[in-house]
Amino acid sequence: MTRFIAILGTLILATGCATMDSQPPYLTGGWGGPHAGASFNGGLGDVQFDCAAGTIDTQVFPAQDGTFEVKGTYREGAPGPVRVGQIFRSQKATYSGTVLEDVMTLRVQLEDGSTVGPYTLTMGGQPQLTRCL
Repeated sequence: MTRFIAILGTLILATGCATMDSQPPYLTGGWGGPHAGASFNGGLGDVQFDCAAGTIDTQVFPAQDGTFEVKGTYREGAPGPVRVGQIFRSQKATYSGTVLEDVMTLRVQLEDGSTVGPYTLTMGGQPQLTRCL
């Protein structure tokens, strides 16, 4: 009986260790591709575009089919250097898309009704951004 309890205890500990190393259920790390990139830390995201930037303000938990939809902000940039006191227009945005293995398709629906994207990002990829012209 003592041996059984020892074996059972070892199995429980091993299972607990394996669970700790698994990925969190929300998106993490850097994602990049042509004209866009996203960096997730704790599930929240900073998003970069050619001439804009944004935030994803809630953790992104893709559904079983890989789809997601979350709220955030989007702010347009401007060509040239940023000047002291320059104000950029920011608006609410809905970020949506799919994550299938290490590829994300990302779309942005802006508060004013316009859309941005779709963009294809790869986990661990570098954003390939073009400065505003």
